[in-house]
Amino acid sequence: MVIEIDDIDDPRIAAFRSMTDAALRQQCECAEGIFIAESPKVIEVALSRGYEPVSLLCERRHIDGDASAIVARFADMPVYTGTRETLSVITGYRLTRGVLCAMRRRPLPPLAELTREARLVCVLESVSDTTNIGAIFRSACAMGVDAVVLSADSCDPLNRRAVRVSMGNVFNVPWTVADDPVAELSRLGFTTAALALRHDNLSLDDPRLKTVDRLAVVFGTEGDGLRETTIARCDYVVRIPMHHEADSLNVAAAAAVTFWELRRRE
Repeated sequence: MVIEIDDIDDPRIAAFRSMTDAALRQQCECAEGIFIAESPKVIEVALSRGYEPVSLLCERRHIDGDASAIVARFADMPVYTGTRETLSVITGYRLTRGVLCAMRRRPLPPLAELTREARLVCVLESVSDTTNIGAIFRSACAMGVDAVVLSADSCDPLNRRAVRVSMGNVFNVPWTVADDPVAELSRLGFTTAALALRHDNLSLDDPRLKTVDRLAVVFGTEGDGLRETTIARCDYVVRIPMHHEADSLNVAAAAAVTFWELRRRE
């Protein structure tokens, strides 16, 4: 059902409007239980994982082009369209892939259920940058991380930019939010390892880490790192060996290196 949009204040496209305004986006998504997936490839990944589409917003040329398979599969779904300029005004930015899909969120699984069969879990404490969240999920998927657990003050993995940067892998890696991830995972039998810049800790390649049956690796915010109270409660404190007097890595890079080193070797 193709609907031409010429009024940028049309209430039917509220989920797509002004998505560069973080506060407005958050208000809209939380109120309606909606998130936005961008680009046909990412939308297809979400659909393959059972997410329900609500509506599409795309340029006219994509209805019979890149979005044609999605449009054909959901014939009764509203497909809002307009000129590139109109869509740019609606969303607040120029679309790079020309297709946006509003999709329904799903209830987050309880932590015990999410990690029942998990061996390697990534914990993110106060990681707020959307690009880093997306990159971490992409690496987690590629390196076989079983689940991601986020503190409540971390960035939403279903943020539009995080979804796009992850190449849709936020749909492929199970995740949830926990009030106190380290404490809750410890109660579930996980050994916890904090990634931190200290000299009294284990090197990431220490063989003891390879023998842990259930390991949760904990990463902190981009600027300040993990809180001291969090580090103190972890079983291990781990550092990544570095050269040429470099003292740190971006959290997404650090996570990728850690996942690779601790990946499942079968």
